[in-house]
Amino acid sequence: MYKNIAKQERLRLKDLVDYQQGQVVSRTLVQNDAVSMTLFSFDKGEEISTHASGGDAMVTVLEGTGRFTVGGEAFVLGEGETLIMPKDIPHAVYGEERMKMQLVVSF
Repeated sequence: MYKNIAKQERLRLKDLVDYQQGQVVSRTLVQNDAVSMTLFSFDKGEEISTHASGGDAMVTVLEGTGRFTVGGEAFVLGEGETLIMPKDIPHAVYGEERMKMQLVVSF
C-alpha cells in the first residue's frame, strides 16, 4: 500500500520532500481507490491553480506558510495547521513562503 517511503523506521514527513527553486514538488506515498496521500513542497510564490477533487482533501502544513482558497474563501495556514477541502469544491494552493504539506484525499 505505501510506496516511496521507508517502513519500520522513524521518519519526519517534511524531510521526505525537498524544495526546488521555482517549482512545486510532490512525492506520492499512497494511491488507491480509497485514499491518496502525497507530500508537497512549494517554493515561495509557487501554486497549484484552482481545481476540484473527487474526494474530501485534508491538508496539513508541515513547514512554512500557505494560502488555501476553497470555494472562494482564503485560509492562511502555518506549520501544524490543518484544513479540510470538501469534495467537488474548487480550491487552489499558494506558497506564501516556502512550504511543505501533507495532502490526504479520501474517496
